[in-house]
Amino acid sequence: MLPQFNYSPPPDIGLQVLHRDQHVLLVDKPSGLLSVPGKSSHHADCLEARVKAEFPQALLVHRLDLDTSGVMVFAMNTAAQRHLGLQFERRHIEKRYVARVAGAVLTASGQINLPLICDWPNRPLQKVDWTTGKAAQTSFSVLAREHDASRIALYPKTGRTHQLRVHCLAIGHPILGDSFYAPAEIVSRAPRLQLHAESLSLFHPDGGRRLSFSATLPF
Repeated sequence: MLPQFNYSPPPDIGLQVLHRDQHVLLVDKPSGLLSVPGKSSHHADCLEARVKAEFPQALLVHRLDLDTSGVMVFAMNTAAQRHLGLQFERRHIEKRYVARVAGAVLTASGQINLPLICDWPNRPLQKVDWTTGKAAQTSFSVLAREHDASRIALYPKTGRTHQLRVHCLAIGHPILGDSFYAPAEIVSRAPRLQLHAESLSLFHPDGGRRLSFSATLPF
């Protein structure tokens, strides 16, 4: 059974702006904050709303899961939004996540190719399905091995819902603090989901320069 969703967003202490110019805005999303508003009025507080309060012209480009922290990019005009949207669609955006997972990941690096689909009776959970699932690919490398845990870098090639969480689970190393997919003992080993969008690389909408942005790892 899924945990009850009692939304308690983190205090609004001001945006953590990583970069801002006439075309793009990059911010560090805190864990526990929705990327966009939910259906209920109780779920109105979100990163998009906080960004628009300070930058009314900002336009959404992509999302991060509620419990995932890290780099999110907004467009500052419609032309930039289209440009960035195409980069995501064509997989020109490069993303690096860092996660702490249960157990010792013995392989120094590798690739996970497991197709995913919504587990409809248990939505929003996702599952591996070789028959009807959509292609999902993630590369990984081990950064450090801790006592009964590993710190790994994750490089998603596709952007399926909960892709990194399900892929880590599928190879036997659920992410610490993952209340959706990890066993209770693994959930209790961290105060939050140990998944952070550490860096994002894109082609700037004005001129096409390749730029990278990063957000400090909070765990």
